[in-house]
Amino acid sequence: MDKAGPRWKKGKDGKDFAALAAAHPMSSIVAELQSSLKGSKLVATLSNQGRDATLGVNLQQATLLNRAAFGRALDNAEAGKQWFQLGAEEVFYLYHGLKCISVSESKKLLSEGELWDHLCSASESFPEMYKAYSHLRSKNWVVRSGLQYGADFVAYRHHPALVHSEFAVVVVPEGVEFGGRCGRLKVWSDLLCALRASGSVAKTLLVLTVSSSICELSSPDCLEQLVVHERTITRWIAQQCREQRCEPSREEPNNEEQDHTRETVVFNYWGVILGFTVLSSLLVYKLRF
Repeated sequence: MDKAGPRWKKGKDGKDFAALAAAHPMSSIVAELQSSLKGSKLVATLSNQGRDATLGVNLQQATLLNRAAFGRALDNAEAGKQWFQLGAEEVFYLYHGLKCISVSESKKLLSEGELWDHLCSASESFPEMYKAYSHLRSKNWVVRSGLQYGADFVAYRHHPALVHSEFAVVVVPEGVEFGGRCGRLKVWSDLLCALRASGSVAKTLLVLTVSSSICELSSPDCLEQLVVHERTITRWIAQQCREQRCEPSREEPNNEEQDHTRETVVFNYWGVILGFTVLSSLLVYKLRF
């Protein structure tokens, strides 16, 4: 079922979150974060599994990271510093996309190629997932994990504290380079399940098809060759369309109903007159006898 625009949350004090988001666009917040991180020359530490990284920032930068919806703040007792856990797509976007941090593993700074290799070895689907993530982020959407909704990502128009997510995002790779990962949503039942799951949580299903023009996925240079196609899929409910288009509304009855109403009123009028006539005749008959 198609969703009509963003669903803004309601503030306890009656704040207009839509106006608040318009006054502080996500593009400005990310630009401010980029400038702050780049000036500090921060280094994120890659985890042993290579699926995420931790980044230590000052309190002002922590506020910017929260406002831009990057990572997850970790509990720590260190004064004046806040640690964040960044997902694989987030850490590479800050490193490669915004070019505002460095990344190390075991106290050794990683080059762009080395970081790419680590992230791809930890997750085979990282190339298409990062391409989809960066595609949405570059359009100023806030992108978070969609695992709890049965999707790869969910996309927010602004910060999740202000608005509900609009799209459940499923990434579908196409091309021989992606191997067996190209079979997603090829079966009708899989597409129907994804559609019903997204509809049940008031989200529109957004399918991002990442296609390749025969390029190697062994280096981040392939990102320029990958193309993202956007498709939104919604349910068409025949009963709803029939009721909306064919059945007359209560407020505007058609001519046939109006004619039937007039006939009913006229019939009722003459019925009342005839009833009074019969009762009057019976009363006179009883009085005579």
